[in-house]
Amino acid sequence: MSQSPLLSRRKTLKMLAGIPMLPLGAGASAALLTACGGGGGGNASFKSVSFTGMAAPTLATPAAMATTTVGSAMKVLFDDDSSQSYNLAYQPFFITGDMVSDGKGGKILAGGYVDINNKPITDATVAGSERQYFSDSPDGTSLLTVADAKVDGVKGKPVFAVVQFEYTTWAQDGKTDMYGKLPSPIAVLTLDQDQNTGKLSLVKYHNVDTSKVHGLWITCGASLSPWGTHLSSEEYEPDAFSVASNSMFKAYSKNLYGSETAANPYNYGHMPEVIVQKDGTATIKKHFCMGRISHELVQVMPDSRTALMGDDATNSGYFVFVADKEKDLSSGSLYVAKVGAGFSIDPSAAGAAALTWIKLGSATSAEIEQLANTLKPTDIMTVVSKDPEDTSFTKIVANGKTEWVKVNTGMDKAAAFLETHRYAALKGASLGFTKMEGTTVNAKDKIAYSALQNCQSSMVAGNAANVPDNGVSIPKALNAGVVMALNLRGGQKDTSGAAINSEWMPVDTKALLAGEDITADALGNTGNPNKICNPDNLKFSEKMRTLFIGEDSSQHVNNFLWAYNVDTKQLTRLMSIPAGGESTGLHAVDEINGWTYIMSNFQHAGDWGSIHSVVKETLDPLVRANYKNKSGAAVGYLTGTPNQPSLKA
Repeated sequence: MSQSPLLSRRKTLKMLAGIPMLPLGAGASAALLTACGGGGGGNASFKSVSFTGMAAPTLATPAAMATTTVGSAMKVLFDDDSSQSYNLAYQPFFITGDMVSDGKGGKILAGGYVDINNKPITDATVAGSERQYFSDSPDGTSLLTVADAKVDGVKGKPVFAVVQFEYTTWAQDGKTDMYGKLPSPIAVLTLDQDQNTGKLSLVKYHNVDTSKVHGLWITCGASLSPWGTHLSSEEYEPDAFSVASNSMFKAYSKNLYGSETAANPYNYGHMPEVIVQKDGTATIKKHFCMGRISHELVQVMPDSRTALMGDDATNSGYFVFVADKEKDLSSGSLYVAKVGAGFSIDPSAAGAAALTWIKLGSATSAEIEQLANTLKPTDIMTVVSKDPEDTSFTKIVANGKTEWVKVNTGMDKAAAFLETHRYAALKGASLGFTKMEGTTVNAKDKIAYSALQNCQSSMVAGNAANVPDNGVSIPKALNAGVVMALNLRGGQKDTSGAAINSEWMPVDTKALLAGEDITADALGNTGNPNKICNPDNLKFSEKMRTLFIGEDSSQHVNNFLWAYNVDTKQLTRLMSIPAGGESTGLHAVDEINGWTYIMSNFQHAGDWGSIHSVVKETLDPLVRANYKNKSGAAVGYLTGTPNQPSLKA
């Protein structure tokens, strides 16, 4: 009997059923597809994917509010009008604080912190219960493969996940704030991919040695480069001019180096890249030439040269780096946008605001790292907080503060790459955004998407941090935030008239999706629970034509993971994060060995704010029981189980 039609349809189902469909073994698949074939033959091809959403959990089911809850489904439609549906679920690899295999016969602490010598950093805040610090805030995650990989213990095919840990919220005493005080770890997970089901099982956990890049600072969102490396982040770059009074950075330096003054602030706020090896280990490098900004979720375009970068700060901007060579971010040119007339955060507004690009400079990573290691901030520029009444100074607004700055003679390159926010403001860039988070790209339509978690302070006309006439001014704050869409084009010139060597430069920006601020509802939500709120992680699936959106919201009692189909304009809630937590680690992977995956983590469950006053008493003991007394958080992915397929009409 010829199997070609059956295998053709099986391959289509496998590639898009994925996520992966755990119970769908080879035998079940064959029976299922034979049944489907009765309706329209086995040659049906994939047509589209849609999602059926879930309701937001309520106190009627408190257990659902205190953990990851998935009540959504995915439907795959074929070109013969038959379909297959899958109920979605969540599968963690581990909870941080678990002891997992190191691949050498021993165990290692998941999310554990180490110093510059790769020695454990001890939490001694509870006498008699000293333990290694571990993170409750896993974030950026990349799922990838490596050619000819071979790792002991893998029975199917080896797949790797790179996971970074942004911070830990509290020490174990529950009183000592640890945000930004520990060097962020990055781990490589070796996963065994079952070739019959697509299931991923953790085989090995490897801590990446970050000592050669001076350790890592607050690693937030991440992306997968077109050449298969993990592009990390370092957000909220420490201000080199005020570092002596920065207690957080001094604590970071103490935990990393054993000295409050050993860490150099100019070594942080850059873009790290992790390269996974065949054996599940990895190397890391930092790219100092991509600007020292509040990096979050860099998106490299399909040309493997152009990078649109999130800039998660007050008075942030659109920054683009264009590399000199494909698949090599170690040298290139840095640009910042000036926003034209008509900027709006209203998706129904007509038109878009044009973007023009100011070139800040060109450099190699090596030369900027050398400058970082040899220059003091006062070598680069003079910064004062009061008007010096000296025309050689320029008034700017940076990090929400008005300053007067003057670049020292011969220091423009150092200023552009080490004092990037101040230098960009001095050059007239539109640094008016607030908390510009994730970026991603829809390559087919040449559209990039950028999340503005909040639209407040520096974005609002009349606010002290707002710069009049800089193009980024809205009449009223929208705390719930928006997702912006940016059209991408070639043939662009910078403001000096020089050609920009990229076919993927953003040329305008327009609101795509917006949240909605509301008066607190009965549960405590101050953002409409049926709309996105405070978007953070963004990832686009070309195959599904779907933009996935993870929330970092202080307005939703439970944060959500959403799916938005850019063709049908349908917005669907896929998953609810434990109350007080944040949806992170998003990565939509169209195909790995024939399977599709949606990666998702969460952070700091039970980190209660004012909106949780209604639910806190009920949920706090449940969250504590689920997640190591609120010290643990999950790293994992969405799975699915098949429903009965429908035949074509």
